Amino acid sequence: MSTTNLQSVRDLYAAFARGDVPAVLGALAPQIEWTEAEGFPYGGTYRGPEAVLQGVFMRLAQDWDGFAAVPDDFLADGDGVVAFGHYSGRNRASGRAFVAAFAHRWTLRDGKAVRFVQYVDSALVLRAMG
Repeated sequence: MSTTNLQSVRDLYAAFARGDVPAVLGALAPQIEWTEAEGFPYGGTYRGPEAVLQGVFMRLAQDWDGFAAVPDDFLADGDGVVAFGHYSGRNRASGRAFVAAFAHRWTLRDGKAVRFVQYVDSALVLRAMG
């Protein structure tokens, strides 16, 4: 049901915002396919929660101060939820801040995310990285 899936995705963003990485990872299915946009600093597809942790979340924590992914609006239909929002943060190496709009496409099964696809203007992020 899309209402349940929508709430699951909302809860996931809330956990990310409060820095509750175990809750975020707990919302991912063991077989999650997590795709960061081509051209994004962490671009590629990661399989499994541990790969997402190491390939994305740990690198975000290492490279950025105050990195945030804030959803502004959602669309839900069946097993799919799309979140529209914005990223922000300050790169530790360059000291530059950025704000970039994103769209995230989520696919859920049995309340767990089985697929994530990121859409973002990577140039804004790369520019902040110097």
